[in-house]
Amino acid sequence: MPGMATTAFLRLQSVPEACAFPVKRPSVDPMDSSGRDNYDDRHEPDVSKTKLKRAITGPLLFVFVLGDVLGAGIYALMGVLSAEVAGALWAPLLLAFVLALLTAGSYAELVTKYPKAGGAAVFAERAFKRPMISFLVGFGMLAAGVVSAAGLSLAFAGDYLGTFFDAPTVPAAIVFLALVACLNARGITESLRSNVVMTVIEVTGLVVVIVAVALMLGGGGGEVSRIGQFPDHSVPALATLGAAIIAYYSFVGFETSANIAEEVRDPSRVYPRALFGSLATAGVVYVLVGLASAIALPADELAGSSGPLLEVVNATGVGLPEWVFSLIALVAVANGALLTMIMASRVTFGMAEQGLLPSVLGRVLPNRRTPWVAILSTTAVAMILTLVGDLSTLAETVVLLLLFVFISTNLAVLALRRDRVEHAHFRVWTVIPILGVASCVLLLTQQSPRVWLFGAILVSVGVVLHFVAQAARRGDAARK
Repeated sequence: MPGMATTAFLRLQSVPEACAFPVKRPSVDPMDSSGRDNYDDRHEPDVSKTKLKRAITGPLLFVFVLGDVLGAGIYALMGVLSAEVAGALWAPLLLAFVLALLTAGSYAELVTKYPKAGGAAVFAERAFKRPMISFLVGFGMLAAGVVSAAGLSLAFAGDYLGTFFDAPTVPAAIVFLALVACLNARGITESLRSNVVMTVIEVTGLVVVIVAVALMLGGGGGEVSRIGQFPDHSVPALATLGAAIIAYYSFVGFETSANIAEEVRDPSRVYPRALFGSLATAGVVYVLVGLASAIALPADELAGSSGPLLEVVNATGVGLPEWVFSLIALVAVANGALLTMIMASRVTFGMAEQGLLPSVLGRVLPNRRTPWVAILSTTAVAMILTLVGDLSTLAETVVLLLLFVFISTNLAVLALRRDRVEHAHFRVWTVIPILGVASCVLLLTQQSPRVWLFGAILVSVGVVLHFVAQAARRGDAARK
């Protein structure tokens, strides 16, 4: 069960190799003779050394991660998933949850150990001491973010928006991204408050799906036997693994929280609980939605729809107006795009702060203290990407890029074990990052040649940008 897995990650232990929190308390034993926790707030990271505003509390972080994970993926891709595994939608969703949880353990350790904006790029720089590796890891996160935002903007401008009025897809997607950029630039607090409202709405939509199908079953409708059906002539294990690459897209998003660590209050205490709690919540909801979708509709009807959850609700006969659920779906997609662009702009800012990108990208608004140049740059790239690719290709490309980032992060945990910091932090079992690397390699084997090509083009662009940035910095140094 997801809840049991999360509990195992958060269990308090006193042995060094246990998955414990907190694990490092300088100058004190983990427990005194009375069994009391000797956590000393004086050993928290120095929160004064940041240009960003520390405004994110534990509840806000939980909702941030939940809103980024729960949402656009499940609303937009359930039909694609059904084409791979027919009615057994729960199987790849459950597998993807377990695989995501492995890498989340590595993020929990590194984020609480090094709570700085930049996330995986910062971890790679510390672990491998290779500017090219650090740049490519950061660029992988950045590229995944803008590709994902482009895909979400296309999903927003598609059939769900068409419920209300007809609009050209690409122009509508570009306008949508511009509005997201304005909210992002206004401030992290305002953005996350909006996220709270949108997350409540998108969770409500998924609960509507689950409850509507439950009522359908109570009235004698639906077909429970479909939840165990795989496509004809398929091998269930292979079909599940192949579909897991699609389902994994529904869980990615948890890694974006690493890029706002510099804006989190008391990250060592707050981050692991928010991360694992939100992933467990998403895992339970996704499995229930997968079961409900298969019970309500045959696989071919789900696979043929670009608004599959809307079709599920309509099939139950609950009488919910179509525009209501379409509005909920639009909010879910908008929320995913907002949080993704927050991540992309913070990655860009963090890389600029680390000298991996031009320093101009580290500029912030004087009063709002938001990285406005980074926001403008990432939004412009996302707008350009709306001109190419479809949602499925963009989604698989996001996963491809992130898998390489996740491999780097899992390896960084092991490489940095000897690096001691003067504050308490989470520590994951050593076997978890090893399994995390193996899981990423397994998922990479499921990617199509077309996606590999698209990903290679994006990485090539990143390499060129790296050398351009290096040349610019050498030129600046020579002029000084």
